[in-house]
Amino acid sequence: MDFSLNENQLMYVETVRKLVKNEITPHILEMEKAHKFPWAVIGKAWEMGIINLSIPESIKGFEIDVISSALIIEEISYGDTGISTSAMCNDLANVVIARHGTKEQQERFLRPFAERPILASFCLTEPAAGSDNSLMTSFIAKRDDGSYILNGSKCFITNASYASQYTVLCKVGKPTSNFMACVVIPVEPVTAEEIPDIGNQTREIILPAGGKIIIGKPEDKLGQRLSNTASVTFEDVIISPDQIIGDRRFGFKYIVDVLDYARPMVAAIGLGLARRALALTLDYTRERKQFGQRICDLPVARETITAMWKRVELARLALLKAACKIQERAEDAGIYASLAKNTAAEAAIFCSAEGLHLHGGYGFTTEYEISKLARDAHIVDIYEGVREVQNMIIGREIV
Repeated sequence: MDFSLNENQLMYVETVRKLVKNEITPHILEMEKAHKFPWAVIGKAWEMGIINLSIPESIKGFEIDVISSALIIEEISYGDTGISTSAMCNDLANVVIARHGTKEQQERFLRPFAERPILASFCLTEPAAGSDNSLMTSFIAKRDDGSYILNGSKCFITNASYASQYTVLCKVGKPTSNFMACVVIPVEPVTAEEIPDIGNQTREIILPAGGKIIIGKPEDKLGQRLSNTASVTFEDVIISPDQIIGDRRFGFKYIVDVLDYARPMVAAIGLGLARRALALTLDYTRERKQFGQRICDLPVARETITAMWKRVELARLALLKAACKIQERAEDAGIYASLAKNTAAEAAIFCSAEGLHLHGGYGFTTEYEISKLARDAHIVDIYEGVREVQNMIIGREIV
């Protein structure tokens, strides 16, 4: 494995760092307190070509490899993990289309994302089906005219209030079916002009072909307040056969593909947060003195800082290996994706918690960014598969 970045990767990293330095970190606490959806940052990221990373060259005009994608997500996450989560969820929704959709489906469902800064939602989790996807009850049933009708509810869906397209995993035929399908539902495009900020409002979408989508009020979350999360209910939504991606029985395989791609990206989110926590802590402990010394010079504090640095570097190594495995389509990619996800989540939680501790009482106030990072970190350990699920995957592959 070559750890040196190529010219394109260096360019991507530098581009994102400029965006983060100019548009995110100087304003992050005010942005979070305002709790407004960060359309402006997303728009600039789109203009720079650093979102919609999974869209193929045939649509976008250029291709971004998996390693570069992870580097981009990591750098955005250094600024804010809510913004990077919103950006990454476009790829959660679109990577299955890029990998398993026909050329016609790729043109129809992916081209709009290359033409304007719009968002997509990946609809997998349900109220009774979190880690165990087999318990989902959303389903499509075939009608006499050959079309399908979709009914069901999803929860904790990122970008739901602002989405212009929904990628939905559901059962086939009935809620108890063993087969799953992946369907794509485009809706009227939403940009900052159409819905600048949803606030606490619901959203109802009447579909031309029949049926409606009801988006619940945005969730009031512990952290990642700059990402949008809401429930999505599908009521008698008509699905034509050309909205079904790949084989309508292979939805579970597509879930695995998506999550194997997503977990290194979640690891990148955790790594970016852990790096930010370490940087803030170093800055603070270099400036503040106790017992006649800088805090960073006190042995007990330096031991903690060293432990934080080690977690960051271990997460980086795990992420790079996982990204390489995913890029190579290696058979054992899944185990390394899970390893990277867990390692980076642990780094994010550890570094934000220990960083807050070294900030002392100041860290417990909202005037210091470290308190925000401590809140943001916990979701990294949960979404795209909790740590116990990742350990189950790793254990299964080992034995």
